[in-house]
Amino acid sequence: MSDYFSPYDADKPLMLKCSCGKDHTVADHHAAVAADSAAIELRRRSQTSEFEAYSNAFIEATLVKALFPQDEVRRRFLRAVGKGTAMAAIASVLPVGTMQALAQDAGKKPGTLEKTNLKIGFIPITCATPLIMAHPLGFYKQQGLNVEVTKTAGWALIRDKMINKEYDATHFLSPMPLAISMGLGSNATPMNVATIQNINGQAITMALKHKDNRDPKNWKGFKFAIPFEFSMHNFLLRYYLAEAGLNPDTDVQLRVVPPAEMVANLRAGNIDGFLGPDPFNQRAVYEEVGFIHLLTKDIWNGHPCCAFGTSTEFIQKNPNTFAALYRSVLTAAAMARDPKNRELIAKVIAPAQYLNQPEAVINQVLTGKFADGLGQIKNVPDRADFDPMPWQSMAVWMLTQMKRWGYVKGEVNYKQIAEKVFLITDAKKYMKELGQPVPEGAYPKFKIMGKEFDAAKADAYAKGFAINKMS
Repeated sequence: MSDYFSPYDADKPLMLKCSCGKDHTVADHHAAVAADSAAIELRRRSQTSEFEAYSNAFIEATLVKALFPQDEVRRRFLRAVGKGTAMAAIASVLPVGTMQALAQDAGKKPGTLEKTNLKIGFIPITCATPLIMAHPLGFYKQQGLNVEVTKTAGWALIRDKMINKEYDATHFLSPMPLAISMGLGSNATPMNVATIQNINGQAITMALKHKDNRDPKNWKGFKFAIPFEFSMHNFLLRYYLAEAGLNPDTDVQLRVVPPAEMVANLRAGNIDGFLGPDPFNQRAVYEEVGFIHLLTKDIWNGHPCCAFGTSTEFIQKNPNTFAALYRSVLTAAAMARDPKNRELIAKVIAPAQYLNQPEAVINQVLTGKFADGLGQIKNVPDRADFDPMPWQSMAVWMLTQMKRWGYVKGEVNYKQIAEKVFLITDAKKYMKELGQPVPEGAYPKFKIMGKEFDAAKADAYAKGFAINKMS
């Protein structure tokens, strides 16, 4: 008989619940116990003076990097005004200065925060790791916030709940706040990206029947799943296919499929592959229905994927609350960036209330030691990473792809939109008001499949692709 239940034992009650009395399976019980143990250890690590110093330095470095994407400019600024003046200027910036100053007192001084009970949405994927883990590790509570993190079925629902103010903040696909702010696919509602949740961390996964057909030039007629139109998944897959000479609008079919349904669709033969978020690429390997054809870091190493953000109205009405929320997520990102924490984080976020995935799958994604579905074990430590910088040049690239594929018609003021939505240049505005020298640029260049992207030449870039959907 089963080790779990004894239906024919007259001396034992037949319970269909776990022996702990909760309505979950024994396997779920073991996962919950492992998650609790891992969370306790991570909390212990987070409370050490070593981590506090590291976290504070990480956050401050992140904020200064936001102002000075080019390190030589940072050094010139410091030489020109001195460390004290520079620190005073940065400390006055919203949300930067507010966040740093209030972080020490949040939750300690009554009335510091405008709103303490918050509801944050997330999609159960590893991209949301910082936002999710901040909950069980108590990082929100440390800032005086009572946060409910709410698993959400799909991206359209995330969008609608943010527009309807049912969520205070959320896990976004990083192009979504741009699209919502511009009124693409919804009523125009100003949104902001506060931090990038993750970089890399996605893949092109193909059905096993295609393991000997790895050249995308041969994929004409294939059906691919993407999680949402306004996603890096859509834009990266389109870019990759077009570089191989395929028109993603006529040579293949792209279908919007919720991430949690991608593996089942692959198994059923409804799609040939998907460019989706983890853990579902690894889950396809785990289920022996697919293989990892390509990590998206091999298309653009360091590309943004998901973001943490909220409405412009929320920030304006609740600047102190936003500052505390911002610090909570950045503290989690600081912990997630350290490789030695990744195995424990996998245990914490694997259970049903968060990702509801086998720990082994999450572990492979976060550590970068994974089976590729073709019989090989790969070791790619930066398969997924957590760099929070919302560079405007990332936003501009997304806008060029919206333009390229016909989501945006007419002329696009790339920098104006990027600077309204991706929160870096507020800092420059406040520094200018203070009479401080304004640092140059929040537009680092990137390479996508070996080709350099320069945000200063965005319009020419968007119009320079032979395969496009621009009228």
